[in-house]
Amino acid sequence: MATVVLLGTLDTKGAEYAFLREVLVAGGVDVTVIHAGVFAASEISPDIDHQEVARRAGARVDDLAGAGDRGAAVAAMAEGAADLIGEMYREGRLDGILGLGGTGGTALVTRAMRELPVGVPKLMVSTVASGDTRQYVGAVDIAMMYSVVDIAGINKISRRILANAAGAMVGMACAGATAGALPKEALRDRPLIGATMFGVTTPCVQTCRKSLEDLGYEVLVFHATGTGGDSMEALARAGMLAGVLDITTTELADELVGGVFPAGPGRLTGAGSAGIPQVVSVGATDMVNFGPPETVPARFADRTFYQHNPSVTLMRTTVAECAEIGRRLAERVGAAPAHSAVFLPLRGVSLIDTEGQPFHDPEADAALFDAIRAGLPHTVRLVEADADINDEAFAQQMVHALHHMIAGAGSGEAPPAE
Repeated sequence: MATVVLLGTLDTKGAEYAFLREVLVAGGVDVTVIHAGVFAASEISPDIDHQEVARRAGARVDDLAGAGDRGAAVAAMAEGAADLIGEMYREGRLDGILGLGGTGGTALVTRAMRELPVGVPKLMVSTVASGDTRQYVGAVDIAMMYSVVDIAGINKISRRILANAAGAMVGMACAGATAGALPKEALRDRPLIGATMFGVTTPCVQTCRKSLEDLGYEVLVFHATGTGGDSMEALARAGMLAGVLDITTTELADELVGGVFPAGPGRLTGAGSAGIPQVVSVGATDMVNFGPPETVPARFADRTFYQHNPSVTLMRTTVAECAEIGRRLAERVGAAPAHSAVFLPLRGVSLIDTEGQPFHDPEADAALFDAIRAGLPHTVRLVEADADINDEAFAQQMVHALHHMIAGAGSGEAPPAE
């Protein structure tokens, strides 16, 4: 029988957690309730009390409660809960985790959720789930459900929302029990490749994905929207990927210029730090991403724009910006110990950067390419092609380069057959 962990502050949300436990048990799962508040639990008796959670953070509940610093208390209990949840998963005592809360509860519970690997069911019912959830979700697969009403008692609305959440968790936690009925082909583990994609690099990535699958790999495609790049980097650092095909490095442009899809300074470092073979290109570095036109900062009024859709406005990167993007790319890829290659498509880095298209700017592209040429060390293979990034032959070149790097990496795992 699957075991679902309920983690939360039972001093303020006891009635709601009691309701969740009732629905989960009725759904046929075992439930372990963990109290992570600093005051005594109400309306429900936890299976693991708050003293144990605090102890794992090197603290005492009475001290945290008496200090009157709610932020410090939430931070300490979050660290203790994360340690406990990680241990429970490693010991096979957790098949899924469910929590609910406002800003403090969401921060606490999702910190513990992020301790779990991708694939372990994680569901957070939250009052802040309709806004920017990046600080809570991070680079893992936490599902956020908006509570609609505040989490303050069981009423007509909250009863249905919480029942839906419990039902979803029962389904997710029990899904592993059906794996034995799947065809063997669906269960076969293949070496995983992480690839990055944007709408303007989709033809290239689709070609690469098909070719890599034909070679025996499984391809995980990440949308290069900041969190997508971060997620791929996290999987690479965790050693879950056999290789990285980083075609779309547009997040570097948003990081530099201030767009809405930055991935931060860790972008382009995961594969290198883990010693994983990587092929990197410059897809969509011709653009910075913003929301609707009215959200674009006024300081960019004289720039070149393209309306990708009603919610996304693209801004062409300048010569100076492209030079700095190229410098950063070369520096980060160049730090990798081995098994890295950079591919430059000299006729355009996106669908709208080719001749005749709105972002076609040979001078800006040249600045990008020159900075990469100047900054890459000799240990990184540099390939230049008289093609645009979505040219099929260019895509095949990258696939075969990555495949042969993986085969020669000596990772201990047999490479797929050609």
